[in-house]
Amino acid sequence: MIGILGGTFDPIHYGHLRPAQEVLRALDLDEIRFVPAANPPHRCAPVATAAQRRRMVELAVADIAGFIVDDREIGRGGLSYTVPTLESLRREFGAQPLCLLLGLDAFEGIETWYRWQRLPELVHIVVMTRPGWTRPVGGALPAWVRERIEREPQKLALTAAGNIYFQTVTSLDISATKIREALAAGRPVEGLMPSAVLEYLHDNRIYR
Repeated sequence: MIGILGGTFDPIHYGHLRPAQEVLRALDLDEIRFVPAANPPHRCAPVATAAQRRRMVELAVADIAGFIVDDREIGRGGLSYTVPTLESLRREFGAQPLCLLLGLDAFEGIETWYRWQRLPELVHIVVMTRPGWTRPVGGALPAWVRERIEREPQKLALTAAGNIYFQTVTSLDISATKIREALAAGRPVEGLMPSAVLEYLHDNRIYR
């Protein structure tokens, strides 16, 4: 199975990397493709350029087995809607199982996404939740979610798409916004991201 983790990555940090590593192991994924957005439609424009953010992701995943960079959204340009990206991946990988990794906040807003109804046709959705979180029961979830919940992760590999799985991951109190603010103020951010990314930020005076 292939995991897909999109984001602005402005900058990438351990709050992205550690949960992804946990999902990689828990679901026995072959790889996770990090997809930097060119122009995210649901948030302010990134501070770092697309080329800078792609390079930061490359540096962050270089030494992590199973992590690769997929820059198709940057290459496509325009607004980085998820569904066209997944359609492109589906054309490339055929019937291979694909898993879209989402944080709980993103999943709760999924019905605001462009053409969101297509998502179950293209991928399994893996929702990364914090420890102690319990899944709502009964009518608290939309019907299209309730009917697709899978409780056994190994079954995701049996079909190309269509299921929703909730995976607990370690919650790290790290945000890209706080990192940018700290760098702009000259405060230390060591330990929040791989050293290669931090060195790149310092060398290129990004966020200063």
